[in-house]
Amino acid sequence: MNCAPMIKEIGRGAKGARSLERDAATALFSGMLDGSVADLELGAILIALRIKSESLDELLGFKQAMDAQGAQIEVPPGPRCVVLPTYNGARRQPNLMPLVAQLLARAGVPVLIQGRHDFETRVSPFELLAALGTVPARDPAEAGAQLATHRLSCIQVSALLPGLDRLLALRQRMGVRSSAHTMAKLLDPCRGRSVRVVAVTHPEYLERMDEFLRADGGHAMLLRGTEGEIYANPRRCPEMKVYVDGVARIGVAGEEGGAPPLSGLPDSPSIADNVAVVQAMLAGRQPIPDPILQQVRALEALARA
Repeated sequence: MNCAPMIKEIGRGAKGARSLERDAATALFSGMLDGSVADLELGAILIALRIKSESLDELLGFKQAMDAQGAQIEVPPGPRCVVLPTYNGARRQPNLMPLVAQLLARAGVPVLIQGRHDFETRVSPFELLAALGTVPARDPAEAGAQLATHRLSCIQVSALLPGLDRLLALRQRMGVRSSAHTMAKLLDPCRGRSVRVVAVTHPEYLERMDEFLRADGGHAMLLRGTEGEIYANPRRCPEMKVYVDGVARIGVAGEEGGAPPLSGLPDSPSIADNVAVVQAMLAGRQPIPDPILQQVRALEALARA
């Protein structure tokens, strides 16, 4: 694949770079996913995009490439499937992503957790899920069967879109994240039957993802995540915007002020500590933080809309 013309467009620095048109972006990301872009050009593209940042047309084109190559998972009849990306893991407080998943599944809403973990300084969400009894499905067919039987499944991105997994793995080699990490959160393995939860870390991405979700359509929720994970901060409720076929509204209003510590939520918990917190909340021995309850209610409404 000849990438030189495209690198010439996107590689002129933050002020001089020009964005690709959607069709060109689709072709480029398709080549990045299927391995037809050579390593030298791939590194140049990833750094150029990181410096320039992705335009709306580029995001839509990249998403189109993922849709063409990614596997799809069958969703059982009934509510839409809530898709929870997990690519960070907890660092300073318990990861309540599995709590959100379990509460939705308990309400009869199918939940698919998809992701990858390679951060040595964070607790692996997949180890946490395994300790809670949810191990990754081997392939999309098994994930679909788990959704039909248990309303809950998790799967590694390597089983959904191997090319994206390969791009994500370059973070350790290059030292920085790339557009692949942005796109991983937008992966939709249940197109037409999904509710995507998109959580961003940096505030400036809220505007960019809002623009994307309005243009891309479907059902989704956008919020500023907690330590990079999809659950609402239990210490201070973030604004949660919901989308139905490109039309956005505020699903949960955000709280103002600080985020004081909450009793019962230990700092820097081990997997065992995290499991104990989630199990206590599910069993009713410990109150579920109100931001989590509001998020779950909003997602259930989206799934049943």
